[in-house]
This record gives sequence, C-alpha cells and structure tokens, in this order.
Amino acid sequence: MSRANLVFYINGKKHEVGNQAAFQPLTDYLRYGQSLCGTKVVCAEGDCGACTVLVGRPRSNGGRGFNYVPVNGCIQYLYQIDGCHILTVEGVTGCQSDDAAACRLNPAQEAMVVENGSQCGFCTPGFVMSLSALAYCDYYKDYASNQADSLKSALTGNLCRCTGYEAIVKAALSARYDQFQALSQVYDEPAILNELAPLLLDDVHVEKDNLEGEGRQVFIPASVSSLCAYLAENPDAVLVSGGTDVSVNMNKREFRPAKLVSTARLGLDQIEEQDKDGRVLKVGASVSLAQLEDYMKEACPEFYKILWVFGSPQIRHAGTLAGNIANGSPIADSVPFLMLAQSTVEATSAQGARLVPMSEFYLGYKKLALKPGEFISAVYIPMPVAHEIVKLYKVSRREHLDISSFTAAFAVQLDGGLIKHIRIVMGGMAATVMRLGEVENFLTGKPFKLETFKQAGKLASSSLEPLTDVRGSREYRLKLAENIFSKLYHEIEEESLVKK
Repeated sequence: MSRANLVFYINGKKHEVGNQAAFQPLTDYLRYGQSLCGTKVVCAEGDCGACTVLVGRPRSNGGRGFNYVPVNGCIQYLYQIDGCHILTVEGVTGCQSDDAAACRLNPAQEAMVVENGSQCGFCTPGFVMSLSALAYCDYYKDYASNQADSLKSALTGNLCRCTGYEAIVKAALSARYDQFQALSQVYDEPAILNELAPLLLDDVHVEKDNLEGEGRQVFIPASVSSLCAYLAENPDAVLVSGGTDVSVNMNKREFRPAKLVSTARLGLDQIEEQDKDGRVLKVGASVSLAQLEDYMKEACPEFYKILWVFGSPQIRHAGTLAGNIANGSPIADSVPFLMLAQSTVEATSAQGARLVPMSEFYLGYKKLALKPGEFISAVYIPMPVAHEIVKLYKVSRREHLDISSFTAAFAVQLDGGLIKHIRIVMGGMAATVMRLGEVENFLTGKPFKLETFKQAGKLASSSLEPLTDVRGSREYRLKLAENIFSKLYHEIEEESLVKK
C-alpha cells in the first residue's frame, strides 16, 4: 500500500499534511502553522537547543508505547516524523486544558522558576525539554542519581547567554524527576498507536510542484525491498537518516534535492551480536549514535568516549552511524575506530547485498564505493580482543558540539616489552581517513620505549600532507600527528603501572 500524505501527532493531536508542507522544518510548522511558539529557533543548524522537542516513535520488537528522544526541531523536517508523536514545551505540562491558568508546571519548569533559571527566556523552553527528557527518555535511565556531571552532560546541547548556567544546573539538580506525570496518563497512547499502526505499513510518496514548475518528491519506504525498488529507478535520490547534515545544508545553503528518501521506517534499528562471544556486532543502518553510545559504554569504553563527545544528545539521538559513514568526511568521528576495527559495510540494492571493507569504502574525498542504487544497510564491527590496547583521540577546539581538527586511532599488542603488532589510523590528514602502514611496519617488533614512539611520530609527520583550513593549519596538524605517539606511549605506560 502507498499513501501521499504524512500522518503524525503533536501533543496528542493528529495532523495530516501533504504536498509542500512535507518539505518544511518541524519548527516552521509548529510556530507558523500551529501557533506553538514555545519552540524557539536561533541557529537553525542544531547547535543551540532552543528548538528542542521530544520525538516519540513506536517501540520496536513488540514494546508498548513510544520511545521518546530529544532532538533539534530546526533540522527535523516533516517528512522525517511520519508516524511519530511530537511533544513540545506546551505538551509536557501534563495538562490538556486550553486554559493556561488551569495548568500546572511540570517539575522541570517549576525548578527553573524556583532557581531563577530564566532571564530573557528565549532558551528556556529548550532547557525545559532537555530536562523533561530525563524523565521520559530511556537513554537517561542511569541519570536518576541526579549527579551534576550527568545533568550537565544532558544539557550540553542547550546554550544560554544570560544566566551563566549556575541557576540552570541548580534547577536540574533540584527537579523531582520521579514526580513527572507518565505520558501514558496524559495522552491516550494506545489509541494513537492503533491509529498509526496500519499507516506504518504503507510506503509514503509525497510530491511538490514549485512556482517554477520543477517538482520535488520525498519517498518514505516501509521496507528494505521498497527502498531497493525505488533506488533502482531513482539512483540520484538523496538518502536521509537523522538529517543532521542534510537538513543543515537545506537550511543554510539552499540545498534543494529533487528526490529525498527517509530511512526512518526501515526497521534497521537493532544492534545484534553475530557470534556467541559477541565479537562481531551488526549495527543496523537506522541505529542512532545515542543507541550505539549506550551499548559501547561497557562493550568498548574508548569508542564510547568518542561517541559521547559526538555533538549534543539531540544530535546523537537523530544521527546514525550509517549516516556518519555515508557523509564521507575525512574528520568523521566514528570512522577511525571503524577502520581500526577492520569493520565491513553492508551495501544493499535490488541485486542483493555485498560486503565492502572499510579500508576500501572511500575512493576519494566524499567519494564512496557504493554502486548506483546501493545504500548502507548495516555495519559489521569486530570488537577489540582482550589483549589488544585500543586508544582513540579527537582534537577539537571545544569538547562538545565541535567538528574535529584531527583524529587518531591505535590498536597495540605488546609482548615481553616489544610491540608485537600495531594498527594506526588518522583522520584530518588527507582526503580520507587513512591507515599509516609505513609507520606500523616501523613500530612492529620495536621495543616499547618513549624514544621508539618519538621516532614513529617524526616518521608519521614526514609522510603526511594535510591541508590548512578553518579548523587548523597544516603545521598544526603535522605537530598533532607527531605528538600523539608520545601521548599514546605515556597513557599505555601509566595504565600498565596502575595494573601492576
């Protein structure tokens, strides 16, 4: 079955839109179409968090209710939220009355008032939504202790220019998250799910004709087979996962692709262990960076730390691992680890699926080894073995919400004071993320000493030709490439002393 309109809910109310409405940001629809002006827009690129909303998708694998996550409404277009339940700041009070005076504030809102967490007030709704996510989002199940560091982490995607944050952090610490009213008690979620269930089985095909007569279309497949059939006839279509890059270009750079495909409803949102030892993970194309981060907290703490500084919670809940790979950036945060782990990309089309090693996936700057009609359906990640030391590094001007200037990844095996085996990957040093085979050969069999690593750093620096851009000069990047080897040595040495 197929339909030509989008169906979603906002604060418990059903909305159906088609034609050009499907091609607008969620924030425009909320503010100008529905007069829900609590959701603010400042940057329109997902950096400030003033536009934070909660997006609820029906739980997979037979789960009840919706799984709500905080996202930036400014870079979520309407075609991305088909089949979802959206909560705005007007909808998290736990009140369904049209009389504002009859509604009570929720615990996060009350705490912001008591602690004077708002001055000009423009950013406040976004902070309230991020704090409300602590009560409603599965991702924050470990944040119940209300520790300051955890709460600050939850708010990294929200900026404020007035309060200096102290009052907001106090509000976050004092809010009674156990007193939030369950959303299932506020909204008739079973009825909403029953309404959406048959619609989620349909492919969606929305078309728009602009004033110049040039058509645009968006396709939302309900299955992998539907996507393969569409791409076979439309290999030039632009695939959108979380939209954290495409939507920014649409907002800021007048990017207007004629054909858009949303991968949100393909069901590829699972992380599966492929063998009894859990050594190889299959990460579906729709798995969000936040899902992967949560999994890696115990499975691979080094990769977890990289994912934790991958943008804000709002970005990580929208963006996907497959999207980060497909973007093809030489400073992509996930790619160094994936290449270090010798991961494999599953490319699927109407002709079937094939596996492409990460080492062969990038043919040049943002040039992928995907054939026409193919898309990334999964990523297979071999996990580090017990005797392998994995170290990942990201250098940027600030810890969160910043693009890397330089990335590096190392996997080291030691044996009796010698470097038995080593793999080295660097990003930001060429048109693609790259293995440093010459340096690996130099280090193999050498003694584990600082001087050895200093020599390796000089060799790496002499063999690389990075560019100068706004995030760092050529000389700066070469010095990073040289010095990172000394840092690697000292970290391994320190940790070995601690273990002894």
